[in-house]
Amino acid sequence: MAAYTPVEAIELASRTGAKKGYMRPEAVFLSAISAGCLLSFASASFLIITTSPQLQEDAPGLLKMLGALIFPFGLVIITITGADLCTASFMYTTLAVLHRRLSLPRMLLHWVLTFWGNLAGALIVVILIFGAGGVFAKDPYRSHVAEFATGKQVTPEFHQVFLRGVGCNWLVALGLYLSLFSRDVVGKVVGLWWPVFAFVLCGMDHVVANMFFMPMALWIGETPGLTLGLYIWKGIVPALIGNIVGGSVFVAGYYWFVYLRNGQDDGSGVLVDGVGYQGTSSKRVGTDTSC
Repeated sequence: MAAYTPVEAIELASRTGAKKGYMRPEAVFLSAISAGCLLSFASASFLIITTSPQLQEDAPGLLKMLGALIFPFGLVIITITGADLCTASFMYTTLAVLHRRLSLPRMLLHWVLTFWGNLAGALIVVILIFGAGGVFAKDPYRSHVAEFATGKQVTPEFHQVFLRGVGCNWLVALGLYLSLFSRDVVGKVVGLWWPVFAFVLCGMDHVVANMFFMPMALWIGETPGLTLGLYIWKGIVPALIGNIVGGSVFVAGYYWFVYLRNGQDDGSGVLVDGVGYQGTSSKRVGTDTSC
């Protein structure tokens, strides 16, 4: 069989959430730093490829499509290497809690560690690589960073950032779920790539990607109205809440309700659902956290 079924894939997602929830806190934090760094490289690549005043005027949709095609490599590398994004944790660990494989305190601890680790990783890249390195020091890149931050952060209202955050992590978490259908790396890449492509193309708000975009604009200092306080209140807060809702409710909650709510975890980690599927045998996640 070339791919897992939807029930098997969501079972794997549940085991992944439990595995992540039982990781050592210092390992989670270091893994999250790595994820923040990797996504920052993807965010920087997006800014560079979308820097074209002529195309911004004549073909803005085409320019967004080019950026959306390149950005997913960051999520792919993070997923393949096992690094920890808080936005992925919102889906994986919520699912494990709903499936009674992980406690609520462990889930919340994982969220806190991944969020701050992602922020640390993003700031490391902003300051040491792109800031001190002067990658965006000259026009047209410098002005494009400021223009992008204005449209992404200064202009939108709080509720708009929140709703775009919901849509963003709905698609990101869906991509993570689809990647689990495949038994090989190529299939995982394809499953992840296109939902991430869609969220970037539609201009949704990913709280970790914004950890690069907004600090980079603050470093350059040419974005009217953008301050640290504005970024925290109208950037981090609504995007974070929206990402939590998108990943935990629209993906983890929905697919748990559809595929796992009427199932049964018999204590061995073997899932038997209401339609007779029996998952692959494993020890109970939490004592043996292999996926």
